[in-house]
Amino acid sequence: MENEQLRYLSINTIDEDWGIVVTTIGYQFIPPQSPYPLSQHPEKYNFSPPNRRTLNEYQLIYITKGSGYFESASIKKQPVGEGTIILLFPGEWHSYYPNTDTGWDEHWVGFRGPHIDKRVENHFFTKREPLFNIGHSTTIIRLYEDILDLAKKEKTGYQQMISSMVLHILGSIYYKRKNIQFKDSYMEEKIIEARQLIKDNIDGVLLQEEIASKLGLGYSWFRRMFKEYTGVSPAQYQLQQKLLQAKELLTDTTMTISEVAYQLHFENSGQFSTFFKKKVGITPSQFREQL
Repeated sequence: MENEQLRYLSINTIDEDWGIVVTTIGYQFIPPQSPYPLSQHPEKYNFSPPNRRTLNEYQLIYITKGSGYFESASIKKQPVGEGTIILLFPGEWHSYYPNTDTGWDEHWVGFRGPHIDKRVENHFFTKREPLFNIGHSTTIIRLYEDILDLAKKEKTGYQQMISSMVLHILGSIYYKRKNIQFKDSYMEEKIIEARQLIKDNIDGVLLQEEIASKLGLGYSWFRRMFKEYTGVSPAQYQLQQKLLQAKELLTDTTMTISEVAYQLHFENSGQFSTFFKKKVGITPSQFREQL
């Protein structure tokens, strides 16, 4: 394999309408004691570390070997180790480079679009946390390689394909980061037990305090950790499971609406119908008719 490959991509209005486009893809393997970067890029991409650079797009740089440093307008100079992904933000000055003694191998992909802007607005990714230590992932390396391969061929619809691969990489980063945060196996085990308790008792009435008690946990701690792990409170999770159970009963049985409401412990069919329509957008009767 060559030490460097680089490609800048053309983008049309149909690609823009997809909501995310890929602007550049490539890799370079920097041996120890070598200059960085290996070659000159177009002016808006080029920089000579430790000088600063500002881009008008996002980039994901995956360091698969070696080590170095990164800094930006939002964080001070930080060490970067093998298995780290760096997320660059548009309009944010930054600088990164390998240690002279180790060099490093990097894969990168540049992208932009409202789909990414929305994720940043909703704080899935922030400028204060641009480094993700995900370790060595052959799956993510393969995604970078596939993006480059498809970009070289430029078959019709390739932008939609490779931009979706970028979303896959972002999803993998988010998933790995969230699960690294929950390294406490005891806490995770208790959340799994709680979810199973809720599912096993969906036809009954099980209070959140009772769940915490059955698990030997304090209610306040249980509720806080459950929401932090799942994204919803125990009560909201119970309602989600009730809704799923309601859909199954309406789909797979001949039970009346009143019977479904009774089984799921709603006070009456009216209360059940109001709950169902608020969540699904149609009444239980309309849901069944559509089937």
